[in-house]
Amino acid sequence: MNRQTMLRNLTPLFAALLALSACSDSAPAEPPLAGAAIGGDFTLTGEDGDPVSWGDFAGQYRTVYFGYAYCPDVCPRDTGNAMLGLKAFEKDHPQLGAKIQPLFISVDPERDTPAVLKEFTANFHRRLLGLTGTKEQLDAVTKEFAATYSIGEKQDGGGYLVGHTNITYLFGPEGKPLAMLPTDEGPAAVAAELEKWVH
Repeated sequence: MNRQTMLRNLTPLFAALLALSACSDSAPAEPPLAGAAIGGDFTLTGEDGDPVSWGDFAGQYRTVYFGYAYCPDVCPRDTGNAMLGLKAFEKDHPQLGAKIQPLFISVDPERDTPAVLKEFTANFHRRLLGLTGTKEQLDAVTKEFAATYSIGEKQDGGGYLVGHTNITYLFGPEGKPLAMLPTDEGPAAVAAELEKWVH
């Protein structure tokens, strides 16, 4: 086989490789929560006692977690991993990281006053904002955000546990859901997920 014939036979292969290359350079896959009915407008009480609304963060990415400050294990772990992941992402992409507003919504308004929330969130990230509200407000918000919670019976001494969904959602600048952050896999996995969707 001469050189010209060999090149002619290889041309279809080169064309196929170029087509594959073009495909790999295309836009990333659609976010896993794209189109999901999660999220919606709300107004709750912030750490300073002032009303805070979902619309206040229009144009920003948002992470949302429902929990409570007195949680003995799950909330500190999930929030810690989420915020360490955010810090890692901010370190590598400071301008993009600044576009993310993390939110911690307490479903334990009896104990989680604005002052308690402020102290709690300060342990994890300087921009993490704690929110809470009345039972009626929280019932509406958790329903909108596909989350659940339940207040346990009071124990001796007045303490009680709160059952709650432990999902950290990532929302886009228009308030639409993008993905769930893998807090159970650690900060590096959270940072990698942010890399996929925050642009």
